[in-house]
Amino acid sequence: MDSLNDILGRKDFTEPPEMAAIQAYVQREFQVSAGVLVRERDIIITVPNAALANTLRLRGRALRQACQTDKRLVFRINS
Repeated sequence: MDSLNDILGRKDFTEPPEMAAIQAYVQREFQVSAGVLVRERDIIITVPNAALANTLRLRGRALRQACQTDKRLVFRINS
């Protein structure tokens, strides 16, 4: 049985490039920080209000190009 130290030693803690690209895009365009969670089939983007979430939804193509992915983008509102 592996120890916790062995398991964590093999884990890759580097930030996915999609996460950094989306956060930079939202910060550059809207001066707002966004939470990004990259999963196997989709990317969840959490923003503070519905207006920004809808604007980002409309700019989905630009976001996908910015992070060079074809994963599904999911937008959530963090109130």
